[in-house]
Amino acid sequence: QVQLVESGGGLVQPGGSLRLSCAASVSIQSINVIGWYRQPPGKQRELVAGLSNTGNTNYVDSVKGRFTISGDSAKNTVYLQMNDLKPEDTAVYYCNLLRYPSPWGQGTQVTVSS
Repeated sequence: QVQLVESGGGLVQPGGSLRLSCAASVSIQSINVIGWYRQPPGKQRELVAGLSNTGNTNYVDSVKGRFTISGDSAKNTVYLQMNDLKPEDTAVYYCNLLRYPSPWGQGTQVTVSS
């Protein structure tokens, strides 16, 4: 199974930015599609962005134009650049494979609050 470690979360004011990192134990080029998910307090986990190994990306409507998913194959790392953050973006963020997902890691907490 692919090991994934998320980092980069924190407390940020509305309108601020954060960049999350997801370090993979294998080449991200070997992963068909990898995604960033989030789980707000008391809610179900949802997929917010996906990146294929051909460079295609997709986003949930609520983050389009604000979030950008990208990958660095040299570092086996996938990023989620989050701009113009809103309180409703508050959640624990996770990365995982869309096909054959690994066990969920601890994620990284993002809190958007003034």
